[in-house]
Amino acid sequence: MEFELIKLETNEKMENYINQYKINISKISIGRANPEILSSIKVIYYENLTPLNEIASISIPEPTQLLIKPFDISINKDIANVINNSNISIQAVEEGNKVRMTFPPLTTETRKELVKSLSNYTEQSKVQIRLVRQDINKKIKNANLSEDLERDYLNEIQEITNKYILKIDELTKLKDLMTI
Repeated sequence: MEFELIKLETNEKMENYINQYKINISKISIGRANPEILSSIKVIYYENLTPLNEIASISIPEPTQLLIKPFDISINKDIANVINNSNISIQAVEEGNKVRMTFPPLTTETRKELVKSLSNYTEQSKVQIRLVRQDINKKIKNANLSEDLERDYLNEIQEITNKYILKIDELTKLKDLMTI
């Protein structure tokens, strides 16, 4: 059993969950324009589902607005419709050759809901990281190692796990929704 490969696999899997967590929390609207909330939006363009950022430029003219300028203005209505029919709670308004999204200021209730969402994402990510640790620990225990070596390997995996849990906590602190 090559422990360096096991450590590499552990780091790789946990890093993937950290990256997914970053994507999830970047989609949480905090009352400011964030183009990341449009990352999952796809529009039918020439009979293909195409990511919005490939068929339009997305800019932030004001802190609370997103401006979407399609490269082909014939799909302007399609972009507005797709955004309005998505699970994004911000309305898209068609303005001739562009689409504008204005983010309303957050109320205390909305902030509390967002904090709950953030807590859910945080806990889900921590659970995923712990599941990776659990799978790796099973591999180590099934490798017929000496007790000392097994204990050392398990301790190293636990240290790696703690490092990634700490990363999640730090990212969560950065996304402070109640003070914005």
